[in-house]
Order: sequence, then structure tokens, then C-alpha cells
Amino acid sequence: MPVASLLEDLLSLFFPRTCYGCNAGLMHDERILCLSCMIHLPLARLSGIKDNRMSELFWGRVPIEAATALLLFHKGGMAQKLIHNLKYSEKKEIGIYLGSMLGKEIRESPHFAGIDIIVPVPLHAKKQRKRGFNQSQLIGEGLSSETGIPLCTDVLIRITPTQTQTRKSRFLRWKNVESVFHIANPSVFENRNILLLDDVVTTGSTLEACAAKLLECKGARVWIATAALAS
Repeated sequence: MPVASLLEDLLSLFFPRTCYGCNAGLMHDERILCLSCMIHLPLARLSGIKDNRMSELFWGRVPIEAATALLLFHKGGMAQKLIHNLKYSEKKEIGIYLGSMLGKEIRESPHFAGIDIIVPVPLHAKKQRKRGFNQSQLIGEGLSSETGIPLCTDVLIRITPTQTQTRKSRFLRWKNVESVFHIANPSVFENRNILLLDDVVTTGSTLEACAAKLLECKGARVWIATAALAS
């Protein structure tokens, strides 16, 4: 048995690895989720469908090429547990894991062919310093590793902090984010096929505002993907 494997087994005796879905102990070849939770993941299965419930969110709002989500987000469900652990318990490995899964779907979908660059929805600098990371960027790192598409994190910038979107109507969510994003160097996105990435989409207002800003760049085209879609 390799030394690294022996060390991993030894560490697991003192620091047992548990599933982020059900808290059961993980087997040697399991990571993040146990087999049972993997089987019951609420996969959205949208990447192979051009006009799906995710893309419909943006019809008549912003001209995107295609949209997809990895999981369906239900209150108290598996997707909520994973996203909550990622954002508020600093389980960064969950972001990489979800991004890798999303990357596998996108890599196999004809509707996402030809993408040049991945752009995560940015946090305001003050909020990112407080949290210590951008969860959408972590998802992007996993997606980039899986697909080989480069990640761009310093050109689309959130210049104004926004109030929480919770309990806001769709219109108020849009008003809350319509003018808070800025592109530091538009030439980076000129004539590029851009995959805009976020953790969860509800009304799509934040993604709409980001996409509209990206589309101001000459010749830019935008695709959208998220780790989860609220339903």
C-alpha cells in the first residue's frame, strides 16, 4: 500500500472524514459525499437541453447563448446543505468538488462548446475579505481544472456592496444589482465566449446584471452556469 494511503488511513483514525450530506463516515475511496448521498443528489440534468428551465429565467431579459445548473436547490435538501457548508462553514473543498462535477457536464454538452474563459460572479472586496474567499471562484477552480478553460477573476469587479437579496421581489433584486458591476479591462472580453458562473440562482437578477455588463464588450457572447438552481 502506498505511504500516502497509509498516512491517510492513520489520520482518519484521529480525524475521521464524514459525508457533508448525511455525516456518515466516508469510505477510503469516497470524498465529500458517501455513495448513498451521491446516488440521491438532486441533479438538474439541464446541460443537454438547450431551452431548459434555467435558460427560461433569462428570456426577454438578457441575450445569453445557453444556461445550466448542476443541482436543484430545495429548502432543507442536499444542495442547500452543500452550499451552506461551502459558504458559511468554510468547507472550500465542496466548491472545488461541485465545480468539477459541473465541468464534466459542460464538457460533454454541445450547447457549451467553444467557451474561452470562465468568469465567476465577484464579491465586493470588503465582503470577500470578511469571508476569506469567493465561493463562486472556488466552483470555478474545479470547473477550470476539469475542462481546461482558464479562469478570470480580476476583470469583472463588484464596485458597490449590495444589500441581501433575501425576501426581495424580482424587480427589487434587479434594482439592487443593476449598476454595481464594472469591467476593469474590456479588451480581455472582446470577441470572447464567456461562461458566467455563480453558486445559486433564484430570480437570476445578479447574473442578469453581470451578463449585461459583459455583453457591453465588443463581440462578447455569454453562457451561464451555477452549482444550483432554486426551485
